[in-house]
Amino acid sequence: MKERIKFSEISTELINLLMQTEGYIKKCGIPIQLIELIKFRVSQINNCAYCLDMHFKEAIHHGESEIRLYSLSAWKECSYYTNKERVALEFAETLTLISRRDFNNEQFLELRAHFSTQEIADLTLIINQINLWNRYMKVLGTVPGNYKVLQES
Repeated sequence: MKERIKFSEISTELINLLMQTEGYIKKCGIPIQLIELIKFRVSQINNCAYCLDMHFKEAIHHGESEIRLYSLSAWKECSYYTNKERVALEFAETLTLISRRDFNNEQFLELRAHFSTQEIADLTLIINQINLWNRYMKVLGTVPGNYKVLQES
């Protein structure tokens, strides 16, 4: 894959806006391990190699196990995801595939059983933000494999 557009060719204002949203996400109160699981799962669905590389490395850095990441695409068959994680992953898949999957009241009630109103709003932002990043990386042609984790937690 060859990079099509460099970040330096995009307006600083746009990049700052995206990074400001990332800053909010890091502080929103959703555990970083769950955020990274969601980002990794959505990136799997969207086939975004750059984001898979990034979020695999970020998840490991934040204490996630390799086995849970390797088997994330089959999370429904694995016993090592909590009920709360399962509900969040189902929500992430539904929003990512919204044209093919309906978000219904039953799913909302499942979310409500595990997350507050604000947490549901934050999860919605997290899912939409990674979908946006996946699409940007695909258009930009960002080359995977070279991502380095920043040493901040």
